[in-house]
Parts: sequence; C-alpha cells; structure tokens
Amino acid sequence: MDLSTVHHGINRRKGKKRVGRGIGSGHGKTSSRGSKGQYASAGAGLPSKLKEGGQMMLVRRIPKRGFSHNTWDRHFLIVNIGDIDKHFSAGDTVDQAALKAKGLAKGAADGVRILGTGELTKKLTIKANHFSKSALEKIQAKGGAAEVIPPPKKPVKNKMKPRPPKDGI
Repeated sequence: MDLSTVHHGINRRKGKKRVGRGIGSGHGKTSSRGSKGQYASAGAGLPSKLKEGGQMMLVRRIPKRGFSHNTWDRHFLIVNIGDIDKHFSAGDTVDQAALKAKGLAKGAADGVRILGTGELTKKLTIKANHFSKSALEKIQAKGGAAEVIPPPKKPVKNKMKPRPPKDGI
C-alpha cells in the first residue's frame, strides 16, 4: 500500500437519507419518525429555543417597565465649527453631503447639528438643521451665512371638520 491508493473505495460525500421509499429501504412506513406522538406528523417542528418545557419563558418572567424613545427620536450628526474650518476653504458651501464627503459626518442620520467648539477663520455658507448660539455668532462674525434646514411638516392628525349645527333642532 502506498499514498496513491489510500483513498480508493472511499466516497467523500455521503448520500442523502431517502425516507418513505418502502419497507425494504430501512426507512419506510413511519420514515424514522416513530409511531404517533407530537413530532410524527409532517409540519410539526421542534419547539423554539425560547420554550423552557413547562417553566415560564424568560421573556415573560422579566418585568417590563418604562418605554423607549426609539420610535420617535431623531439622530443628528454633531460637527464642531473648528473641524469645519480645518476641512473647508473660504467661500465653500457646507451641507450634510459635503460633510460626509470630507469624513466629518459618518453614518445615517436625520440631520446635522453645528456646535461652536473651535475657531472659524473663513467665510462659509453652512446649511444645517440646528446651530448652537456660539456657532451662529462665530459664523456671522466672519460674514458667513448659517441656513437652518426646516424640520419636516407634522402630519395632520384629523382632517374632519365638525358639522355645522342644524337650524331646526
């Protein structure tokens, strides 16, 4: 025997178990599911990992208190005036797309907030959803413009108008 004949006669892939193909196959009649019982019928899967066999599930045992802001909270990217000064040249227009291109605002967000940390040495036009008081003062001191992007309009909750009263009643 040598290394060239070691693997002769050995199949690397095992065939799929074919159940329900007659008694002679060894996996006929009940198809290896036993007789009767919860898992004997088709479509009956094993219980989920959450089930604990008679014991109350962990999800139901844990107390649930409070609420989450996640349904209505908005996430803003925060950028300082000093960082904008380093990355943009005089006369540029700075908005969310430009900040993302320069790598100052990463990730998905609902808008941009400009804060006043750092110094501004150039005249810039900055478009953002919110400006801090100090950032606004620094931008206007250099002759730049700070354009506030308005928030989206709130949906109209009830469009129905009350009916006018009837004269006869």
